Amino acid sequence: MLGYSAYQNMPEMVAAVDLGSNSFHMIVARVANGDLQVIDRLREMVRLGAGLDQSKRLTAEAAERTLACLERFGQRLRAMPPGTVRAVGTNTLRQMRDGEGFLGAAAGALGHPIEVIAGREEARLVYLGVAHGLAAGDERRLVVDIGGGSTELIVGEGFTPLERESLYMGCVSISRAYFPTGQLNERAMIAAETACALELRPVKTEFRDAGWQLAVGSSGTIKAVEAVCLANGWSSQGITFTALRALRKALIAARNMGKLTLAGLADERRPVFPGGVAVLMSVFKALNIEQMMVSDQALREGLLYEMLGRIRHEDVRERTVKTLRRRYKGDEQQARRVETTARALLSQVAGDWALVGSEYADMLGWAARLHEIGLAVSHSQFHKHGAYLIANSDLSGFSRQEQAVLAALVRGHRRKLPLSEFELLAQPTRGCATRLCVLLRLAVLLHRNRSPMTKPNPLLSVQDNRLLLRFPDGWLGRHPLTQAELEEEDKRLATAGFRIELGVTPTPVRP
Repeated sequence: MLGYSAYQNMPEMVAAVDLGSNSFHMIVARVANGDLQVIDRLREMVRLGAGLDQSKRLTAEAAERTLACLERFGQRLRAMPPGTVRAVGTNTLRQMRDGEGFLGAAAGALGHPIEVIAGREEARLVYLGVAHGLAAGDERRLVVDIGGGSTELIVGEGFTPLERESLYMGCVSISRAYFPTGQLNERAMIAAETACALELRPVKTEFRDAGWQLAVGSSGTIKAVEAVCLANGWSSQGITFTALRALRKALIAARNMGKLTLAGLADERRPVFPGGVAVLMSVFKALNIEQMMVSDQALREGLLYEMLGRIRHEDVRERTVKTLRRRYKGDEQQARRVETTARALLSQVAGDWALVGSEYADMLGWAARLHEIGLAVSHSQFHKHGAYLIANSDLSGFSRQEQAVLAALVRGHRRKLPLSEFELLAQPTRGCATRLCVLLRLAVLLHRNRSPMTKPNPLLSVQDNRLLLRFPDGWLGRHPLTQAELEEEDKRLATAGFRIELGVTPTPVRP
């Protein structure tokens, strides 16, 4: 599977799993009348971020903890059909080195694929979840989500994010760096807040002056701060700047987290609480926040609503591809011709090549639409330029794994088939991605003359990695350059284990 497979028919239930740097969350919802009714929630404090060593590798103890949690989640989710569960990893999995093997084991424990999403994509999904939990209104909102390893800032209206950013600071990372032994004092708090202020500095003017009227916080850190502020009478609703200063003062007065006795503070939150307070205080100061409301919804709810949108064929990835093609001024008519042929070829071999499912057709179609965007950089080696643009852009709706597949397809659509690029993909996707690339190469080749009049419509059959392309009698004779290029393509693909045979479409027998 390349990624999430959109359902033609509405499923009865969907689920989302958020593999955060501090805690893992699972949410299951029933789809009723096109809307979501949450029927089950589960949260476990895994502290994945604390399990990364200095070389960004996961310790054996943290890996064991993580897999045990996912096994428990899997007991609830494993029986759900493929495509009805979306699980994503965030900051820690983004940082982890050599994480492919671990992701495979984690997916096996959960019983469903696990994607890794970029920081700005995380921000978009957080906003989507929070926005669905707010009362309808046309005010502009600032949303702040403090995770274990990153903090997301989003400004949006309605369900549309307008500005989004992901910053490398979170309750786990800041607590480990500035409160490693649990000692609390003014100097440590100032150092932590200064580090956060430096991280906020490049974006604070943009977000402070974005014209928002309402500040909303999400995530465990912010909900924990609100609970403490309410329990101690520092605030009557949400979190105020005055209440946050009172909380900061109480932390420093305790001098040690082990001696801290604050009403409303759960024991499991205690080890990462001072780092979370430092991050939140820095955000309040940088963005001039006086009061923040707190949302119960966040990334996991955003995943559910995103999934519901895909089921309704409202896939944000379609808009992303269209925007990217327009940004780099791709030839829309040529892209459509290539896409039509590529999809037609896929439909003929999908069963034999195990490429059945809308996700394969979608990925091939997106690659066809974007295969020439590298021309905006240079004609020379434009396939490499296009792959670089795709691999290094913020593509809303795409996971890192999907983005890598899309970049590999564009990189491999001409010249030598770069098997080394496909070997970098996750194990389950390598074979199918390589076969999709072969189909894309054929579609591009058949439209090299860029003429709207050329409609080759060949018949394609495959046996393992042998491809038989059959054309109407005389067609290749009328297109000698295409025949020569197909013969040259056979030589190129032979180095990758594929062979092309040319033939003539059988003439129907008249009764």
